Amino acid sequence: MPLRIGKASKATALNELGRRRDDEGDQDAALEAYAQASAIHPGWAVPWYNAGLIHKYRGEWAASLQANARAVQCEPGNEGALWNLGIAATALGDWTTARRAWQQYGIQVPEGEGPVDFFIGLTPIRVHGDEASDVVWSDRIDPARAILRNVPSPACGHRFGDLVLHDGAANGYRKRGDREIPVFDALEVIAPSDYSTYEVSIDDATEEDIGALIARFETAGAAAENWTTSIQVLCKACSEGRPDGEHNHAPGEPPAACGPWHVGIAAREEVQARRILDEWRQLTPKAGLRDFSCVLQATPRS
Repeated sequence: MPLRIGKASKATALNELGRRRDDEGDQDAALEAYAQASAIHPGWAVPWYNAGLIHKYRGEWAASLQANARAVQCEPGNEGALWNLGIAATALGDWTTARRAWQQYGIQVPEGEGPVDFFIGLTPIRVHGDEASDVVWSDRIDPARAILRNVPSPACGHRFGDLVLHDGAANGYRKRGDREIPVFDALEVIAPSDYSTYEVSIDDATEEDIGALIARFETAGAAAENWTTSIQVLCKACSEGRPDGEHNHAPGEPPAACGPWHVGIAAREEVQARRILDEWRQLTPKAGLRDFSCVLQATPRS
């Protein structure tokens, strides 16, 4: 039986009320309005999707899965609901639902019963901390998970090797060679890294010397990064857009040929980081190491 015009209008008005309440920052009132709209018009996907979106950004994964599943039931081709259903199912480890959502979306993920094994490639992921956000190159291992492969700054609260759940909406772009790649926002850490982050200042060394040091860390199963040259500070508009846009971001005073260099290190143990630094310094005796410290401790695993 078709929905009566009066009820359809009321459901539409309640959905719009939910949008306004969400824009005003009152998510609880928005969810209540969406629930009322869905009660009047249960076959309409929009309020279910909108409720699922709020639950996603609040990390309420069971509620997000339920709302997006209802949206997909109402509208099987709703791509936004399918994607958010896949994210919520991934967060919950419901791999059957995740696979079904990605496949219904049109992604040919492999069949199986465990986690989705679908390596996509190197992807920039924005990670958020209390003090700052970083865009970190990461190995995207399925449509909603990535492993951080840069050494993030401690201000963003993330570590090399963190496995993160990420959103599917592009929020900026970065270039890798000639390719433009979308930036996705991390939603939460699924599995924290067992690498701590250290930093050290190095002078009387060339950029090539620092490159050799970084290679030593990589060979040892750790990681290092020359933060002096790799970190670029962007305004919000460029970070969430295209960094080669119209805004000019002053890079600051360039380092001299022999530094000083600010190096970030990811290692499981401090003794390992110090040993690699000492071995490198034996081959680069003029180099000076200053202010070595642990700036972000690994999260202990139970």
